[in-house]
Amino acid sequence: MPLSRVKKLLLFHLLLVNIATAQVREVTELHDNWKFSRGKNDNAWQLSFNDKNWQSVSVPHDWAIYGPFDKEIDKQDVAITQNNEKVSSEKTGRTGALPYIGEGWYRKTFHLSQYKKGQKVLLLFEGAMSEPTVYLNEKKAGEWHYGYNYFYLDITDLYQPDKENLLAVHLQNADQSSRWYPGAGLYRNVSVIVKNQESIDEWGTYITTPMITDSFAKVNIKTKVSGKGLTLVTEIMHPNGFILSSDTALAPWGNEFDRNISVRNPSRWSPESPMLYKAILRLYKGKELKDSVTTIFGIREIKYDPATGFSLNGQVRKFKGVCLHHDLGPLGAAVNKAALRRQMQILKDLGCDAIRSSHNMPSREQLELADEMGFMFLAETFDEWAKPKVKNGYARFFNTDAEKDVVNLIHATRNHPCIVMWSSGNEVPDQWGSEGVKRAKWLQDIFHREDPTRPVTVGMDQVKATMASGFGALLDIPGLNYRTHLYEDAYKAFPQGLLLGSETASTVSSRGVYHFPVVKAKDKQYPDLQSSSYDMEYCNWSNLPEEDFILQDDKPWVIGQFVWTGFDYLGEPTPYDDKWPSRSSYFGLCDLAGIPKDRYYLYRSVWNTTSPTLHILPHWNFPGREGDTTPIFVYTSYDSAELFVNGKSKGIQKKNSSTPQNRYRLMWMDVTYEPGTVKVVAFGKDGTPAAEQTIVTAGKPYKLLLEPDRKQLRADGNDLSFVTVTVLDKDGNVCPDAAEQLQFSVTGNGSFRAACNGDATSLEQFHLPTMKTFSGKLVVVVQAAKKSGDIELTVKGKDLQGAKVLLKAQ
Repeated sequence: MPLSRVKKLLLFHLLLVNIATAQVREVTELHDNWKFSRGKNDNAWQLSFNDKNWQSVSVPHDWAIYGPFDKEIDKQDVAITQNNEKVSSEKTGRTGALPYIGEGWYRKTFHLSQYKKGQKVLLLFEGAMSEPTVYLNEKKAGEWHYGYNYFYLDITDLYQPDKENLLAVHLQNADQSSRWYPGAGLYRNVSVIVKNQESIDEWGTYITTPMITDSFAKVNIKTKVSGKGLTLVTEIMHPNGFILSSDTALAPWGNEFDRNISVRNPSRWSPESPMLYKAILRLYKGKELKDSVTTIFGIREIKYDPATGFSLNGQVRKFKGVCLHHDLGPLGAAVNKAALRRQMQILKDLGCDAIRSSHNMPSREQLELADEMGFMFLAETFDEWAKPKVKNGYARFFNTDAEKDVVNLIHATRNHPCIVMWSSGNEVPDQWGSEGVKRAKWLQDIFHREDPTRPVTVGMDQVKATMASGFGALLDIPGLNYRTHLYEDAYKAFPQGLLLGSETASTVSSRGVYHFPVVKAKDKQYPDLQSSSYDMEYCNWSNLPEEDFILQDDKPWVIGQFVWTGFDYLGEPTPYDDKWPSRSSYFGLCDLAGIPKDRYYLYRSVWNTTSPTLHILPHWNFPGREGDTTPIFVYTSYDSAELFVNGKSKGIQKKNSSTPQNRYRLMWMDVTYEPGTVKVVAFGKDGTPAAEQTIVTAGKPYKLLLEPDRKQLRADGNDLSFVTVTVLDKDGNVCPDAAEQLQFSVTGNGSFRAACNGDATSLEQFHLPTMKTFSGKLVVVVQAAKKSGDIELTVKGKDLQGAKVLLKAQ
């Protein structure tokens, strides 16, 4: 380029930057002052409708999580195909036994003071469960079917700038529309976007990094715009906050700017170093700033190679992932960033580096945290295609909606560096037959068209069928759900040269509950409706964790796994689907309250390579078992350890390959129970003691310990602290079998939000300020107010010393 041309562009760029002082795009999140009512209201879209007696709520909002639990809610007489059931039976907790079924209305008035005549007004929904129909000022603005998807509506012609505008949203959830608890209502954020006619299109920016070296990265930014005679100025901001490079484009090609911008000495994004850049885009017409958008992105390279497997930034690695449903336990489906952050911090300590959104499109907040905290992400779309699993599932809409749903997912999320793979489906019945193969290819082609930088998988459980039909062979990445005995056959049959454990284990357990004798068991049920936390029980289609560990460790063509699941979730109470009052899952490494189970430490001992693990199970409070065989397991990152019971050695155990369990667990199977002290001493590679842990038989419940995950909260009316409450004896020992009814009160600049004890059979409502501990623990959730100041939580129980903890909102 001639020097004079370069000077002109630089001068023009400097002039535009000096002019760009005003924010021309305004985004307003509609959180407060909504009116809500359950039930049928044919006239609720009308201005004259009287909603005075409706409930006042804030959005995000889940109308069903407040309960009560009821056996009759969504009671189903079905044979669950995914569970290999052949005969129908009554299922009472499959969707959580919470009142999500039926209709609901939300109404809100708003006025946009920043609006200027001639501007565009968009209404953005990040998730609405389900089938939302949207009205503005008595006119239908639009509708959407899929409750997990993002969508926006252009309401420019309906918005009235000189008055309060009435927004009304109708939602409806059919019975048998889900296999788990889906939530209900406006459970994700709703926003209004005001921008000029000449502007950057919504989700119109697409950033990729097609070339990366240690000294240089090429950042490609495609930007779709509306309007004529426009100029785009782009600046790249370093993660440390300074401007790295800038670019000025004087004219788009058609309606799209396509620019390549150089970044020197790039800092790569990874789970270990989640470096995030910003692209600041300013759109001008002449000298007038028309729009400005800032997009966060990462510089990273992903590669899937038959010879080496999966690599990130040139480093071969395997996914240490978990599957997550979208509910947040006692908060239900209502998205909350503090709750998500807590989950992901727990997963970080586990050594987890990847998340699969199962089986739904992820929230914006979850992806933002994955970018920031360093989690690779497998973003999933559907649990059904054209063939249904449940009577009123997504199959009703697949043929008409699937393409636009996929397009919205990609356009809304494709700039997140955390996303390294897409999933177009999970265990879809379409795995059988030629029509399913065509649908798999059709969906994969849409993903490739909209985002050619990431591969596509499907979670396949009918592996033999997909080998026979060609379904698995056409996928970018064959994903196997369980079926560990078929991995070798699938590897030989599929041409890709690699396999992903897209869903693994489905081992079941209840935190702190131990059943005897300790043996491997399939579909085991007990009178207490709990599964044993010895982690030796699983489902007829699934397996114990060690089978997956061995595949990851021994087979270079297995590129990793996503465990079912990181946390328990509402609904799907396998293996007690047919037993009331079971109403939430047993699969999690952590329970519904987010408290780690024993199995969490088994995975941590394998996955966390930076911090050692040493964990003893079971607890040592078994009155009445004196003299009975009570095995002791140790989950540890050390190879060997010695066990002592009341000072007497029970011998040294060393990990070995005699059984899959012996390769990853230390197990003393013939210990006789006697109350007292259990101690384990772990040895380093040189044979010297490296760590030890002790548990004791606790006395009677005496006092409470309160441990908040955070003491400093934002005074925004939405931030949360999760306080773990533990029952102790007089000497400070945990009472692991305590079931004490506790009461909670919050004073100051905060409020009680919810409580959860992790018991899958508890029918206590989450939002009431009382609950019984389960296995000696529960969690209380405290919410900050919008005013700064102290918050005090007090917890009391009969015949217990009460306890208090001081938090601060600021």
